[in-house]
Amino acid sequence: MAALERPALVDYRNNGKKPKPTFSAAEMQRRQDAIRGWMSKAKVDACLFTSYHNINYLSDFLYCYFGRKYGLLITHDKATSVTAAIDGGQPARRTYGDNVTYTDWSKENYFTAVKGLMKGARRIGIEFDHVNLDFRAQLAEAFPGVEFVDAAAPSMRLRMIKSAEEIKHITKMTRIADLGGAAVVEATAVGVPEHEVALHATQTMVREIAKVWPNGELMDTWTWFQSGVNTDGAHNPVTSRKIRRGDILSLNCFPMVAGYYVALERTLFAETASKEHIRLWEINCHIHDEGKKLLVPGNKCSDVAKALNQIYAEHDLLKYRTFGYGHSFGVLCHYYGREGGLELREDCDTVLEPGMVVSMEPMIMIPEGQKGAGGYREHDILVITEKGNRNITGFPYGPEHLIVKAGGGKTSAAKKKPAARKKGGKKRR
Repeated sequence: MAALERPALVDYRNNGKKPKPTFSAAEMQRRQDAIRGWMSKAKVDACLFTSYHNINYLSDFLYCYFGRKYGLLITHDKATSVTAAIDGGQPARRTYGDNVTYTDWSKENYFTAVKGLMKGARRIGIEFDHVNLDFRAQLAEAFPGVEFVDAAAPSMRLRMIKSAEEIKHITKMTRIADLGGAAVVEATAVGVPEHEVALHATQTMVREIAKVWPNGELMDTWTWFQSGVNTDGAHNPVTSRKIRRGDILSLNCFPMVAGYYVALERTLFAETASKEHIRLWEINCHIHDEGKKLLVPGNKCSDVAKALNQIYAEHDLLKYRTFGYGHSFGVLCHYYGREGGLELREDCDTVLEPGMVVSMEPMIMIPEGQKGAGGYREHDILVITEKGNRNITGFPYGPEHLIVKAGGGKTSAAKKKPAARKKGGKKRR
């Protein structure tokens, strides 16, 4: 090799010991073997997963893209992450399975790594919804004569049913989201900017995550806290707008642990709320309660949406609904994928099954200039069980709890059990 030539591959597999993984070896093996079960039925020789969510779900490694290609190769007897040398030995330490690291001295090096792991494969699974046109053309050139099969839809269906370990992990995270919600209430006061409230909540959650998962990577936890007109969108970024008395507020806490995301979302008001604001808020809370009753085995996602549409329509509010009523939880994030086949929308006919984890999150948005203007949204996470569901969110909601007075209002949400509300504002356990 000439002095200035560099290798296509390097070996960082022994650069430090593996930390304690997020899930047990049995759980990770279960996931990979489920993919192999599909591969056998579909006569697929190997799968090249490239998305954040599938690589994370199947290997416990969450990559940092930064313009480089990543992959997880699953054959019938081995799983290997393909990662960039810029990350050093971190991918190898985190991967459940083997690792191959490629250098970026040449754009061909990624494909050198991949081809070395899939010799003789004639049918290869790839994620059709993640591979762009350029990447697809590069794969065709690297693997002439190979048939590519979609692995995205089958893998999504496997991810939709959570294991006991996953449900335990998600449940622990919802407690941390509740702590973030309590921190929002604590920091909320007239004159305080949105970003200061959000920072306090995020710091509270990150510190708790560090205690609960001392071997975990601390990344991606965040808070959206919106006030006034900024509440009109579910995903509006934090600004420096200062809270005003009578403002409608929106709390959105998102702890992230090992690629798993949970959410706590609530409507609040600063010190006071008008009669029309309270009327609309109560209606939305009522629909939230009714929706949770419908999250039981055997119900179709589309039927849940249609039933709740009817209640909104009875109040002449259906025209103000801005998105579906909820979605699956697990490995997902605001910048990478989620299980689109499990959304509470009119165009999704998936039937709810035990082991699914879904949110109920009705929202209406009353435009500026109208009485009661603003966005109203409540959000709980529920585990579908054999006989119904289990609500794992513990933060209260509604006018009796979240009209926030100076100094943090009157809720100690982190200590409360999940509460539902009857029409008229009373709680029931």
